[in-house]
Amino acid sequence: MSPVLYQPFPLIGSRRGQLWRYAPEYRRPRHFHNEPELNLVMAGSGSFAAGKVRFEVEAGDLLCWPPGQDHELLQASADFDLFVVGLAAEFSERVLREQNALALAGPTCVRLDPITLSRLRSLCRFPSLGLEPAVIEAHVATFWREAHQRRLAARDRHPVGRRALISLLQHHDLDRLQLARSARGAQSEVSRQFHEHTGLTLTQYRTRLRLLAFIRCVDAGSTLLSAAMQAGFGSYSQCHRTFSTAFGCTPRKFFGSQLRIDMSDAFATRPGRA
Repeated sequence: MSPVLYQPFPLIGSRRGQLWRYAPEYRRPRHFHNEPELNLVMAGSGSFAAGKVRFEVEAGDLLCWPPGQDHELLQASADFDLFVVGLAAEFSERVLREQNALALAGPTCVRLDPITLSRLRSLCRFPSLGLEPAVIEAHVATFWREAHQRRLAARDRHPVGRRALISLLQHHDLDRLQLARSARGAQSEVSRQFHEHTGLTLTQYRTRLRLLAFIRCVDAGSTLLSAAMQAGFGSYSQCHRTFSTAFGCTPRKFFGSQLRIDMSDAFATRPGRA
């Protein structure tokens, strides 16, 4: 598995939602962030990686990356066309309301019917230049709501793993036994389905969510020690070790230098052509 970077979704200014058209020269390396993301394949074919899972995609496929889920475009055909949509986590929760965690934990990749694909394609081709941010946000929110409604209607191959993911998105401090109870399955079955669904172990994903919570708390003004406790780490030393392993630097260096910006702005070489 490739190294994983922390790269926030590129929202412009104070916007809470953004829609981008994929450009090969701006392809990102394997990364994760706090903002949930959707990818809509318009044309061509390609392959994505998430954790240890690989997805082969083609026109009409819709992919979802919940907060903390690493993802990367590995290969793309010469005619590959993709739209990338992301929302700030709190805005996504507002748009999806009580279905937020349920929608984000739905099937990772679904094939859209021609009518739905045509509808979402028209939403993607929205001329946003010169419009007020609130108008753009409202348009992106419409796409977000309709796309997730389609995902909720799709067949779920990992119902126990999905329920565990919902629980973690809502309460990332749950232990394995508590997750098994909330998912209504045996611990071994929950772990297996979760791994098949996300490509990550329960421990890996819980750690990602805690790291994201830690970053949010520090950005909000908390001290490193206070942020570590709020994020669910047992001690600051545990947080320090986990953070340093995941990011390749200490928290103090991450928050106090150019490194964070360099990490966020990193681009990868073009993916291999299929």
